[in-house]
Amino acid sequence: MTDYTDSEKQSLRNAAYGAVFLVSNAEPGMLDMVKESFAASKSFAKASGDMQGVFRGMSMPSVPKGNRADLEAGVLSELSNSVRALEQKAPADADAYRHIVIDACTSAAKAAKGVSAPETEMMGKVSAALGS
Repeated sequence: MTDYTDSEKQSLRNAAYGAVFLVSNAEPGMLDMVKESFAASKSFAKASGDMQGVFRGMSMPSVPKGNRADLEAGVLSELSNSVRALEQKAPADADAYRHIVIDACTSAAKAAKGVSAPETEMMGKVSAALGS
């Protein structure tokens, strides 16, 4: 079992929830965003092993500030940094993290009216940032 500091957990959560936020905002719509957030939350709740401790019982995640381009760049950078940190500390957790983030993003995209072209494009960027 890998012990993660509260700071590490928060960074991993911020990046993961930020990825879902990017996918959700790829095709804006307030009601859609709510449906997509709930769908993604179910993916995070299903996390097991060491990742369960990352996605449960912490404060609300935050995303970078700024315009749309700054937000995207910040979240994608956080995702890449998160995977690199996990690969160094616990390589098996890096694969689990990738899977959880991709599953959450896919669930979010499917939650409202199916997966759109902008959501597909953003999921491609998220996947690339994760090294998937």
